[in-house]
Amino acid sequence: MLETVVRFFQDGGPFMYPIAAVLVIGLAIALERFLFLGSVRRRNRRIFEKGLLPLLHKRDYRRAMKAASNSSSDIAAIIGAGVGRLLNNQRREDIEYAMEEGLMEVLPRLEKRTQYLATLANVATLLGLLGTIIGLIAAFTAVANADPSQKATLLSESISVAMNTTAFGLMSAIPLLMFHALLQTRTNEIVDSFEMAGVKLLNIISDQAAEPAAA
Repeated sequence: MLETVVRFFQDGGPFMYPIAAVLVIGLAIALERFLFLGSVRRRNRRIFEKGLLPLLHKRDYRRAMKAASNSSSDIAAIIGAGVGRLLNNQRREDIEYAMEEGLMEVLPRLEKRTQYLATLANVATLLGLLGTIIGLIAAFTAVANADPSQKATLLSESISVAMNTTAFGLMSAIPLLMFHALLQTRTNEIVDSFEMAGVKLLNIISDQAAEPAAA
């Protein structure tokens, strides 16, 4: 199988090398993003569920603010922005705006380099098509000057070689697009967790405000 892959790569012509470079760069980006987003999700879940949420339920906002300030997680920055406005006795709308601002600051770090995967997939496809077109041009040029008895054989071999470039371009583009979709889904899940944490904070604040009125 390895010999088949090597022969396939060698028969594709010079455009196989830039396509391979695009594939390697895309896989490196995908691996780095998967590791980064996985680390962010675990760190956010740990600090929120075991650190911030119990303090918020106890209405211990100052300790929650201190815990958020001492944490480097994204969810701590967002909740800390809301708790900071709460400690300054600001309105619910101001607390929401503060958390939205924190989310806007965090979001670019989560989406960083992910969009490159879609671009690299398109580049790999276009390089494959370009390699095939150039290969076909070279094939027809060679066939035009060849012996008539050999034209059919030369043409079929040249077209087969030229098509290898398109095949490799598609083989590179498909996994990159799949990784792009998976990373987008994982990013959206993290953003949803931020929004859910913000809603929990606002609900706790609303319940606290409703208790004196009920009394």
